[in-house]
Amino acid sequence: MSFFRSGAGVALAAACVLWTGAARAQQDSSATPQGRYPPPVTMTTEQMHAHMMKELGIEALRPGPSGNPTAPNHANYDEALANPYPNLPRALMLKNGQKVTTAKMWWQERRPQIEEMYEKYVYGFIPKNVPKVHWQVVAVDHEYIGFQPVIAREVVGHVDNSAYPLIHVNIRMMEVVPANVKGPVPMLMMFGPANFPAPNQPSREEYEQINAALKALMVQQNPALKKVFEEHPAWEPESRPPFEFPHLNADGGLPRTWELINAGWGFTMIDTASIQADNGAGLTRGIIGLTNHGQPRTPEQWGALRAWAWGASQGLDFLKTDPAVNGHEVGIEGVSRWGKAALITMAFDPRFAMVLVGSSGKGGATPLRRHFGEEVATLDSAGEFHWMAGNFLKYDASKATFGSMNPGDIPVDSNELIAMCAPRLVFISYGIPAKGDARWLDQRGSWMATVDASKVWTLLGAKGLSPAPTQNYHTAPMPPVNDGLLNGKLAWRQDDGGHTDAPNMIYFIHWADKWMGYQKQPK
Repeated sequence: MSFFRSGAGVALAAACVLWTGAARAQQDSSATPQGRYPPPVTMTTEQMHAHMMKELGIEALRPGPSGNPTAPNHANYDEALANPYPNLPRALMLKNGQKVTTAKMWWQERRPQIEEMYEKYVYGFIPKNVPKVHWQVVAVDHEYIGFQPVIAREVVGHVDNSAYPLIHVNIRMMEVVPANVKGPVPMLMMFGPANFPAPNQPSREEYEQINAALKALMVQQNPALKKVFEEHPAWEPESRPPFEFPHLNADGGLPRTWELINAGWGFTMIDTASIQADNGAGLTRGIIGLTNHGQPRTPEQWGALRAWAWGASQGLDFLKTDPAVNGHEVGIEGVSRWGKAALITMAFDPRFAMVLVGSSGKGGATPLRRHFGEEVATLDSAGEFHWMAGNFLKYDASKATFGSMNPGDIPVDSNELIAMCAPRLVFISYGIPAKGDARWLDQRGSWMATVDASKVWTLLGAKGLSPAPTQNYHTAPMPPVNDGLLNGKLAWRQDDGGHTDAPNMIYFIHWADKWMGYQKQPK
């Protein structure tokens, strides 16, 4: 709905609003949100970390390892020392020790158990009072990605803040679909900045009008410029930007968005910063702060990873209303911390059809109990604790009112997080340390978790890793670099690139197309 008024009408309306607001403020200052609601609590990240430790009764945490191999407390990279708690939790065993032998037992008993434990001990519960989101298309632009015409829509999800007006949350998304392909098309939602990918430029004739107006204004400001413009008639204040060839991936491939559009897919960028800040100080703002009315979260409540996943689910609500998008073929993607969030999104929201998990490490596809590279102590540090539930700090406590705990006490692990996605399409992606995908991420640990999770696809009548490893997850050798397992609905591929999933994007697209039975149809 659009609202247009004449300039005089707008001025009159503004004057009335200002006069009415001033009169009310004189009558009762408590009528303003600032007067009726307590302001959000403001703490530094370190203070918020200390506050949660106090809430949990933790006096001391174990220090995390250093990524510097020459530091005294350097991370462990010796496989002989990597598994002090050698066995992953059994995804197909109930809490009472009974084996899960049927799909019904998985769906009705075991999967709910795993989900509850992840919420309680690792990522946190989403409060029941999370407000609704109202989506609005802010702008539409007809652009080109490469040589393919696309329609880009800037979309904002306004979160209802009527219960606490001092915090505003507006989820920013950029939705892009090919304009020359018959829809509805598959869509890949990607965590990252939500900007117009290739803003449409004015035509040559429109630039001439713009430049004529600019020159006239400049001459009006400084009449001496008239002679300058006469002596340089070809100079223009504004000109069309030249065509730029794309920056190719390390493997020589096109950018990820180009590959998606060329394949007849759409993509949506969703800005995590517009959902929840990536720091501990922001826990009393963003969607977490809004639901808590600006107060610090409780130990069992969600961290930023779960909040980002919640935001992606809200974005899916919008995408399902777009007739240009196949709402049953929407995937989620992310790299590094966003790779963690992508896997969490897929695990907790069964409406997502597929996921591309890029270099996710601890808190994502890598087992939490592995003593290799990044560790639980890293996630519990002041710099990263906000990703997880407050309760997660317990698993690094060396001194607390409840004694001490360690990663071996965590009742769930990443093999079960991956298994929660079954039997849907899951692609685990890594690069190599030599190109910047650091050993810190523990690629082998993620492989072990993926191998163990595969049995859940089998239980549910779907093809997991294929060809299936003949050995168990303890001893199964990792596939060679660039030789992925892409024949099942659970896929693994380690490319020879760095800390990015860009080299694996084209493999992901072809793999997903095969399972969806999708073929691009030109209009």
